[in-house]
Amino acid sequence: MSNTPVTAEFLRAFSDAWNRHDIDALMSFMADDCEFHAVAGPDLLGRTFHGREAVREGFQLAWQTFPDAAWLDGDHFVHGDRGVSESTFSGTKADGTRIEARMVDVFTFRDGKIAVKNAYRKDRPPVAHAGN
Repeated sequence: MSNTPVTAEFLRAFSDAWNRHDIDALMSFMADDCEFHAVAGPDLLGRTFHGREAVREGFQLAWQTFPDAAWLDGDHFVHGDRGVSESTFSGTKADGTRIEARMVDVFTFRDGKIAVKNAYRKDRPPVAHAGN
């Protein structure tokens, strides 16, 4: 993937790795000095993870918090060194709280890899069941 222009297919493959809960595949898309800005956290950009090991841990938190996490109905585009993936996030916490909300990831690419993944999700109350 290095030095190869990033395409919407690249982002589809990245999304597929999320849905497989495949951390090694996910990390193969990330630059060595990558950053991940999570949907929630104490800072302006949410919680920020810097570097491969921290980003790996940040990504795994999604599956720890929502063991059935899925990103559905993906739509992806790339323009130069930036890209966007829009999807519906769906997941259930251990306490039974279910979240379904539209979200976007905004990406910055460098040398054919993801340098920055900045995640945004609608602040929707938990849903009683899927499809609401």
